Amino acid sequence: MFHIEVRKFPHVARSFNLSEAELNAKVLVPWSEGRIVELGEQKWEPATAKLTIIEGPELRVDEIGMGRGWPNALHRGEDVTARVLAAAKARMSGSGAQSASDALGAFKDVVQAQCEANQLAIHQVLWLANSRHPEWRVSERVALAERAVWELLHEGKLTMVRRRAGDDGPRDVDVEKEEWGRALLAWASWSDASAPRWFLVGSET
Repeated sequence: MFHIEVRKFPHVARSFNLSEAELNAKVLVPWSEGRIVELGEQKWEPATAKLTIIEGPELRVDEIGMGRGWPNALHRGEDVTARVLAAAKARMSGSGAQSASDALGAFKDVVQAQCEANQLAIHQVLWLANSRHPEWRVSERVALAERAVWELLHEGKLTMVRRRAGDDGPRDVDVEKEEWGRALLAWASWSDASAPRWFLVGSET
C-alpha cells in the first residue's frame, strides 16, 4: 500500500492505503506531466508543492484517526518518493510525449482505478481517453480505450456486466468472455450514452 502527503506551506493534504493503480491514476501520472493534482479538496501544482510517497502495510482506521496516520506511515513504511517518481518520469520521452506503450499502461491504470471506485459504462472509458489525450486523433483515442478495456478484461483486473430488467428492477449480470468482443465491437457501446447496456467494474479477485 502507498500513503502520500502533499505539502505547500501552510497547507498539507494526505491520503492513505492507495493501491498502485490508484497512486498512478490520481497522483503519479498527472504529477509527472506537470498537471494539477487534486487532493484533500485542494489543487496542488507540482512545480510549487512537495510530494512524499511512503510504501508500507495497510493502516487500519484506528491507526489513521486523531492525526496518527502520517506518523504511523513513516514509522512502518519506506520513503519511496524518489524511486517511484523517477520510474514515472522515465516513462515519458524527452519531449514530454509518451510512447504508445507507456500511454497505454498509464491509461490502463486510470481506467482500473476508476472502475474500482465506480462502475463505468463502456462509453465512459472513451470519455476518459478524450479528456486525457484531446490532441490525439479520434481513431487513436478509440483504439486506446478499446485496447485498455480488452487487456484489463483478459488480465482479470476488470469484469464486464450487462444490465437487464428484472421483476425487482434492473440488475447486473456477468458477461461471459465469449461476449466481450461483441460488446466492444459494437459502435453503440462507445457512442450511446442515453441507454448503455454494458458496464465495467473492478474485479473482486
